[in-house]
Amino acid sequence: MENRIKITLDYPPVWLAAFLVFAYLTRGVVGPLAQTEAVLALSFGLIGIGIGVMCIAAFTMWRHKTTFIPHRYPQRLVTQGIFRYSRNPIYLGDAFTLVGFSLLYGSIIGLLSVPVFMVVIERRFIRKEEKNLKGLFAQDYDLWAKKTRRWM
Repeated sequence: MENRIKITLDYPPVWLAAFLVFAYLTRGVVGPLAQTEAVLALSFGLIGIGIGVMCIAAFTMWRHKTTFIPHRYPQRLVTQGIFRYSRNPIYLGDAFTLVGFSLLYGSIIGLLSVPVFMVVIERRFIRKEEKNLKGLFAQDYDLWAKKTRRWM
């Protein structure tokens, strides 16, 4: 029997990149968003918040010696820091980043695609990750899930 390495592109950054490209390609299709200084400031602010939240969450998981890479089993349940406010801050950061870039591109369709992105992420990643966490850390996970929202 041959050992084969399975290469998959089914990772959240790939989905985020696809939605970012979609937002870019659909800019102005429905009509452009006004690119005022306020909109540009908001877009850069949201991109910064998104990237910041992702980095803080990844660092928190690294500090607790567990993985933040999808399709891997975590070694620990992290409920401290940013994880007190969201069970999925990295995915939340992705959503903020998509909103920010959609505003920057002036893409109304990009903005409208954000809930679709969130559904894709929930179905492709979050449900499986929650099932794994519940299986590995049953009681602790249940307590955390009761007091901490999935997104925000």
